[in-house]
Amino acid sequence: VQLQASGGGLVQPGGSLTLSCTASGSIFSVSATGWYRQAPGKQRELVATLTSGGVTNYADSAKGRFTISSDGAKNTVYLQMTKMEPEDTAVYYCNVDLTFESGGYLVPASYWGQGTQVTVSS
Repeated sequence: VQLQASGGGLVQPGGSLTLSCTASGSIFSVSATGWYRQAPGKQRELVATLTSGGVTNYADSAKGRFTISSDGAKNTVYLQMTKMEPEDTAVYYCNVDLTFESGGYLVPASYWGQGTQVTVSS
């Protein structure tokens, strides 16, 4: 199983950006997805999570500005970011809790994407 994140870049304050993260491989099911971020000199922090049942959870800093969603058919999770602020500058990582098939067995696992840089600056 591999995760490929994309969509990062440079955006001006007040602007918008959408991140994508696609899982590939022998995936049986996905139970939860999430986005985390790590700014320079800081610990990695939760941004938003989404369960397979559609329950979302957002960090206070993301509420009202960011939206997490997914496309099950594409095994892709998105993070739509609006009204962005310089404080949103960080490397963003996707995380997926899933079950994959291996040798006839179903194996639960958690995977991280490679990280994508988001910079908010004028």
